[in-house]
Amino acid sequence: MRIFISAVAVCVTLASIGIAKAQTYPIRPITLIVPFPPGGSTDPAGRIMAERMRVSLGQPVVVENVGGANGGIGTGRVSRAVGDGYTVGLGLWNTHVANAALYTLPYNVLNDFEPVSLFVTTPYVIVANKAVLPNDLKELIAWLKANPGKASQGSAGVGSGGHLSGVLLQKMTGAHFQHVPYRGSAPALQDLVAGQVDMMLDFPAVVLPQVRVGSVKAYAAAAKSRLSVAPASRP
Repeated sequence: MRIFISAVAVCVTLASIGIAKAQTYPIRPITLIVPFPPGGSTDPAGRIMAERMRVSLGQPVVVENVGGANGGIGTGRVSRAVGDGYTVGLGLWNTHVANAALYTLPYNVLNDFEPVSLFVTTPYVIVANKAVLPNDLKELIAWLKANPGKASQGSAGVGSGGHLSGVLLQKMTGAHFQHVPYRGSAPALQDLVAGQVDMMLDFPAVVLPQVRVGSVKAYAAAAKSRLSVAPASRP
């Protein structure tokens, strides 16, 4: 079952193109805005990239987690930064596609940022807490259809890839379940493990550690092929 593939890219304010050529860039630390809280998939991706940037650029790269509004608060901070190339942000499907389509934003995702590079793409994995009865995807869909509106899905926020993946899953299967938005994947996963929500659709980096220790159970990866990090997952 294919649902959504999310991409993370590095973005800077458009004005940063005009950095003075007289000075060698960079001459001081760079701030990298990660628009979600620590513990989700975007945070480790940003920290891995920050370390590589530090090595290649020869300057510290300070990671700031600015969560909320499906990544909109952190992205807004990037848009308001001085356009000198010393504030960069991670932009992803949530921040530069969904938010622009769903909300009136105080910035323009097309005109106020300059893409630098595609960084990573990743599929979603369907997982549930241990108390959910079905043991495979077919049983899960049947259970959701037999109990309309009773199950709950946690996500990183309204308009997030996980949220809209859940909407698509409902449309494709005829099932119906409730959506519970959080301020990021990490707090949603905490409630999934605690049994406060029934299921999630999120990145492997977020859910697979809990799958491996048996805190949650996985049903499928929304990808064309098996995940290299989870060869037993069902595509």
